[in-house]
Parts: sequence; C-alpha cells; structure tokens
Amino acid sequence: MNVTTEDKFTFSCKGQGEPLILLHGLFGDLSNFGPLMSKFSDYFQVYTLQLPLYTLPILSSNIKSLAEYLKDFINYKKFTKVHLLGNSLGGHVGLVYAVKDIQKIKSLVLTGSSGLYENAFGGSFPRREDKSFLRERIQKTFYDPNMVTDELVDNCFEVVNNKEKLIRILHYAKSAIRHNMRKQLSLIQTPACLIWGKNDTITPPEVAVEFEEKLPDSELFWIDKCGHAPMMEHADVFNQMLYKWYLSRGFLEG
Repeated sequence: MNVTTEDKFTFSCKGQGEPLILLHGLFGDLSNFGPLMSKFSDYFQVYTLQLPLYTLPILSSNIKSLAEYLKDFINYKKFTKVHLLGNSLGGHVGLVYAVKDIQKIKSLVLTGSSGLYENAFGGSFPRREDKSFLRERIQKTFYDPNMVTDELVDNCFEVVNNKEKLIRILHYAKSAIRHNMRKQLSLIQTPACLIWGKNDTITPPEVAVEFEEKLPDSELFWIDKCGHAPMMEHADVFNQMLYKWYLSRGFLEG
C-alpha cells in the first residue's frame, strides 16, 4: 500500500470515481483496509486516511478534533460529495462529521462503530509491562484469536508504553464515551449500511440494533463468528455484503 503525505494529511489512494474515505479505529491503521481497498478501487477512488491520533495537542485529542481533521481533508481535496466508511472510533468520527456537514455525505458505512457504547479492551486497560495480558485484551477485538499476530501485539505494546501516546489514547477513549450520538442520529438522513460481527464484545450486537433503529435510512447486516473488525476478520464476506448494498442503493454498476 503506497502512502502519501500532502500538506498535513497522510493517506493512501487507489482507483477512480467518487471518493470513498476509510477511517480506522483507535489502535488501527491504514493496513486494516487492504482487501477492502483492493475490492472497491474498481468502483471508487478509495482513500484510507491516517487519523492524527498521536500528533494533535493533548487538549485537542478528542472526537470533535478528529472530525474537524476529516472536514479539513475533504475541503483540501475539494470533494463535493463523499462516501464514508468507519470502523470503531473511525465510525464515530464519521458520525460527528456527518451531523455537521451532511450535504457532503453520499453514503455512510459503520462497522463496530462507537458513538453509542464501547467496551474498550474488554473493560480494563492493558497492563503496560505485560505482553501476555496485552495479547489477551487484544483478542477481545476478534472472534478468532489467531488474528492477533505478534506484530499487532508489538505495535500495541509500543503505543501503551509511550507516555505521550498513552495519554492521547486515554483522552480519545474518554471523549468517545462523553460524545454520545444517541440524540443526533436522527439528523443523519443519508443512506447508512451497518455491518456487524455477531460476536463483537466491544460494541455488542445491541449497539448495532440501536444504530439501525435511530438512523433514519439504515440497513443492518450480520457476520457470524466475527468480532469488532469484520473488514479484517472476514474480509471477503464483508466486501460482498458491502458490494451488494452499494449496488442496491445505486452507488455502483454491477
């Protein structure tokens, strides 16, 4: 995946067509969307945007600032209409942006999104010095424990043992809890697709059901034996569900 830096933005881009912007979660990165990007670059100009989780000032380490960053990126690229897709915290960022700039959102896809409720790290923050405990907590993200690679554990270990990064992570986690979207979801009239893991313990199934109830034009799809990151754990199934939804809504041609 080729990564580009322009102005203050770091992203990868592939394909032609209407822009589809992918937003990762709190411990995620651009690589989380590799198969999705490959699939949908045949239909969209797909951007995976690196959220500035560790570079914003500590007092600006919150959901609203990330939504402003997304807005700045969209304006910088001079996009008039975009499709958004967000996982976990990325979905939350997309929701906050959508409320403020709904006329620019053509479609919204949420998967394991925060915004209503999130049980981060299974209810406890990992002990910084203990990789085995950290691995156990990360496994809460997935149904299949084999998804937790040594590289993933090492990356997370580096984050939680870096004081500056850890402080920001805690700020974002608290901000996500404070910035509940329950009363604002009715404002998001754009078509919304919800793809959820049936075994998600971080944003459990009842969260997806509430999103479907409160988003005016939404459809909910389930993936069995799947946790908090369906686009990683069951990439082919996720992509097929999303393809059919985009097709049914007239966003692409079969």
